[in-house]
Amino acid sequence: MSTTPLTASLIDLAARGQLPLHQHMDHATIAWISNNRPDLPPTPALALRAQSKDLLAHGGLPTRWWADPRLYTSLHGVRHAMRTAALTAVLAEANGLDDGDATTAILAAAVHDCQRRHDQDDRGHGARAAIWLAANADTVWGHFGLTASPRRIVQAATAVRLHDVPYEAFTTDDRSDHARAERITDVIKAADALDRYRLPKLKWWPDARYVREPAFDRLRALAFDLVLVSEQAYLAGASGTAAVRYALAEKGLL
Repeated sequence: MSTTPLTASLIDLAARGQLPLHQHMDHATIAWISNNRPDLPPTPALALRAQSKDLLAHGGLPTRWWADPRLYTSLHGVRHAMRTAALTAVLAEANGLDDGDATTAILAAAVHDCQRRHDQDDRGHGARAAIWLAANADTVWGHFGLTASPRRIVQAATAVRLHDVPYEAFTTDDRSDHARAERITDVIKAADALDRYRLPKLKWWPDARYVREPAFDRLRALAFDLVLVSEQAYLAGASGTAAVRYALAEKGLL
């Protein structure tokens, strides 16, 4: 019989190898994150184009878009989605993506984890989200006040499908797909990895070895602060959407 208390923190559960399928932030874990802030270089001056800021302002996605509503507030829920979209917008600027590619990347990032079944290593969740995105493209683009085009739907779905496939595991088909949405895919994979400061083990935190993004290390401080500020605000009583918007506004991203 398990002796793990029902109120055990994520940091305690991770240390015991007992993390549940559905993982929600708690005060002890966010305090541990704060206390383990790495020695990070200062974030360079940031300036997002108006279009990207407008998209981020629409980042409060409906709960019904998640395959399991219990995940909407979990570690892979709406807060992670909004932060990943914001980091994607910053990386789009750093990589000189044009308006169309930047928009496609931000939308794809916003829904990349929406078809997860749980918060553990859910293999294939990217492929499920890609299928969902293709089937619901008009709804997704419409939420952001945009109209979907076939080319952009394919690019977004491709990036979403590949976001959870390590580069070294790419098949011939994966490499072919990656080639038609390379820049979009690469910035989403990097943005997703940057938001790993929310996870309750240091070895799970961002690691540049797994991405293809020259600006990765320069944005670590921003990524850490977005996690810390938004998760603290959420635990203080703000909604997930309001918590992330507060963090984004503090960093001048809204």
